[in-house]
Amino acid sequence: MKIDLLTALPRYDRSQTYRWNYDHAPAPPAGVDVPKVSGPWTYCGRPVPSPLGIAAGPLLNGRWILYYAALGFDVLTYKTTRSSARECYPLPNLVPVQTAPLHGGERGLPASEAMDGSWAVSFGMPSMPPELWRADVEWTRRELPPEKVLSVSVVASVQPEWTLDDLAADYARCGRWAVESGADTVEINFSCPNVATCDGQLYQQAEAAGAVARQVRDAIGATPLIIKIGHMPGEAAAAALLDAVGSAANSVAMTNCLVATVEGPGGPLFDGQTRGIGGEAIRAASLEQVRLFSRLIRQRGLPTKVIGVGGIFTAEHVRQYLDAGAESVQLATAAMFDPLVGCRIRGEMAALHCGQPD
Repeated sequence: MKIDLLTALPRYDRSQTYRWNYDHAPAPPAGVDVPKVSGPWTYCGRPVPSPLGIAAGPLLNGRWILYYAALGFDVLTYKTTRSSARECYPLPNLVPVQTAPLHGGERGLPASEAMDGSWAVSFGMPSMPPELWRADVEWTRRELPPEKVLSVSVVASVQPEWTLDDLAADYARCGRWAVESGADTVEINFSCPNVATCDGQLYQQAEAAGAVARQVRDAIGATPLIIKIGHMPGEAAAAALLDAVGSAANSVAMTNCLVATVEGPGGPLFDGQTRGIGGEAIRAASLEQVRLFSRLIRQRGLPTKVIGVGGIFTAEHVRQYLDAGAESVQLATAAMFDPLVGCRIRGEMAALHCGQPD
């Protein structure tokens, strides 16, 4: 059965609030052909049917997870959760931008009415209260097919008086709650380009990142641990981060947006503050970072895996990430814009007989 994605399948509605989209999650569609992909594939060392996952951004709750699980994605990451409720930033939360490939440090990207592959993201890591998201994660794991991986993203809710130990304890608390609720893997978000506190920039502080990762590891036991990071400023910083977290992390997910300011018709958007840019514009920089981390991991003989994120729209983009050293990939922008992108990529991979790289 052929489905016209632009008329038949619902998507995240960027004209509505985060809470509206949370409350209006679509039901899994019927009649969608999900092509099989030749394997084998793994995620954090666990067998999965394909290398295709979704990053935390689009999956607001369990109903959104079940929706995309039915559309060809095998690793579903629950949107970042906290130990206390946090409201989303006001609209706009997603603003299309016009830009060439980004490499870090750009400013003044022009906003656009039409989506052409890249957009500015402004959510601010909102979270439902822990009693709500914990119950929802438990329900989701029961409803999700057993071969699918449920990953839960967590972040600390830093307070002005907190020490590093307090920050690490809050990360660990959320990680433990995620595992107790049924998470197959835990992702600790060390990178949110839309907040100014240390919870969003931790990947740039290697020693602190290592201390937090070790405490989360102690809290979650043998459950696979993923560290989500942003754009690294250079090889020395990447090496320092790997040396700090390598003993605790099973995988490192990259890249969580590149930052830039955005200009609207009437002047700067978001009060002139930088926002994370996701989509087509960050693919080249993210691929470069995946290659860098893969090389550093090989040099150190670490078992750490790399998860490629950023600007993936086609099977060829998936192949580029796998060839760069990624074990698997995660989509966000493409999946929010085109719900059938997972099915389409799987069909392209099947037609090309794509397996794991040599």
